[in-house]
Amino acid sequence: MNATSRVAVEPVVVEPEDEFNQKLIENVHPPDWVNPKPSGRYNLVVIGAGTAGLVSAAGAALLGARVALIERHRMGGDCLNYGCVPSKVLIRAARAAYAIDEAREFGIEARIEEINFADTMRRLRRVRADISPHDSARRFQGLGADIYLGDARFLTGNSLSVAGERLEFRKAIIATGARAAIPPVPGLKELGALTNETVFSLTELPKRLIVIGGGPIGCELAQSFARLGSQVSIVERAPRLLPRDDADAATILQSQLEREGVATFLGVEIQRAEAGHEGKTIVFNRGRGEERVSADQILVAAGRTPNLEGLNLEAAGVKFQPAGVIVDDYLRTSNADIYSAGDISSRFQFTHAAEALGRIALQNALFFGRKRASDLVIPWCTYTDPEIAHVGWSTEDAGKRQMEIKTFTLSFADNDRAVVDGDIGGFARVHANKKDGVIVGATLVSRHAGESIGELVMAIQRKLKIGDLGGIIHPYPTQAEIIKRLGDSSMRSRLKPWMKKALVKFFRWSR
Repeated sequence: MNATSRVAVEPVVVEPEDEFNQKLIENVHPPDWVNPKPSGRYNLVVIGAGTAGLVSAAGAALLGARVALIERHRMGGDCLNYGCVPSKVLIRAARAAYAIDEAREFGIEARIEEINFADTMRRLRRVRADISPHDSARRFQGLGADIYLGDARFLTGNSLSVAGERLEFRKAIIATGARAAIPPVPGLKELGALTNETVFSLTELPKRLIVIGGGPIGCELAQSFARLGSQVSIVERAPRLLPRDDADAATILQSQLEREGVATFLGVEIQRAEAGHEGKTIVFNRGRGEERVSADQILVAAGRTPNLEGLNLEAAGVKFQPAGVIVDDYLRTSNADIYSAGDISSRFQFTHAAEALGRIALQNALFFGRKRASDLVIPWCTYTDPEIAHVGWSTEDAGKRQMEIKTFTLSFADNDRAVVDGDIGGFARVHANKKDGVIVGATLVSRHAGESIGELVMAIQRKLKIGDLGGIIHPYPTQAEIIKRLGDSSMRSRLKPWMKKALVKFFRWSR
């Protein structure tokens, strides 16, 4: 272990300052942390302790490499601190509240006496703190990595500074991630708009909430706050919700949100934000003159911006653009000794994608690997109710590649378990190459779509044909059984009328 030197670690404050957030900080940015004293060159320096950085640093340390892991804010990155973990805790609480409303359908008379939002958020902070040891500074120190808390700044193509120390490295991985982008709407910053980095610090439920952005984060949080009692409005520039997902899936979600009382304003151009006697107001136009919607709080969920500031990438010869660090298919930057992984350099800004890309960066950096990012089959899931999960190509993607496809769709209204559960509003859809039947894309819309999409990820990764799905035995009754039925439907589609006539004659002859 290196010698250590006492340095001033910039304190990190998380509101509210209760015992759970104190525990979180003790794990992910300990105020009494002592940075190591560097001596000699590192095999690998990793900048950023989010998912991609943690995976690559842990893998390298466990394999015996000398590793430095640098984090300027909180270890665990977006996922732990203000992404996957807190959002899913909030979604779970909102689903519990909604289940009481659903109970009447099952002959159970129940009603919500009160939703104590402060207690809901207290549980969120407790769960996040309980998970935080997995990403803690001391855990990764125990794995063998040198942990530096502070700002990393490149000095040359093979050195950088952090907290007053110079670190020399053979290879480096930039994994500094991205953050919520605030759109350039006049007056919006002045109103103190929330983002995913601040919304989980709320202790009081906004009676009215405007969500700017109808993508996954916006839809998830809009539905959750509505179920917990807020009057929610979504303002989205695109003509529909979830622009990257199947249009039919987005239509189902929009209908569900509107049934739950969420107002949706789509295809709008936001003109300005202003404060007045009605509260915080968004003024927008959707081709019918100025319209206004007001609320107590505004939540921005409209895009991300890469964390490039302060890295001094020019000194390292690393090229970048507004969207982030530029990498090739092997995740190499313009400096052959420096790689990049995760949200800072990928269009797939998901935790599971960052993990997979972190593994590729590690292998290629330390073991002269030739792993390609383009070989990954990356699904995604929006954790609304119903969930919307997708993998592979859409019909538009196939058209761009001039591939003829056959699409098979089954409604959950025909799935026995979905009927039993009362979850019949969704569908399962698979796209297959018309030429050979190989699966190229899929979408699931159901309460547990995220749990089921993995089977279709494997099918695409293994280049299975859609007919192969029919040979996979599922327990009965399950909603996932619909995937098998998609395979069956493809086989039935191959039965031409002349084949049926020939078989009828054969069976008549064989009786």
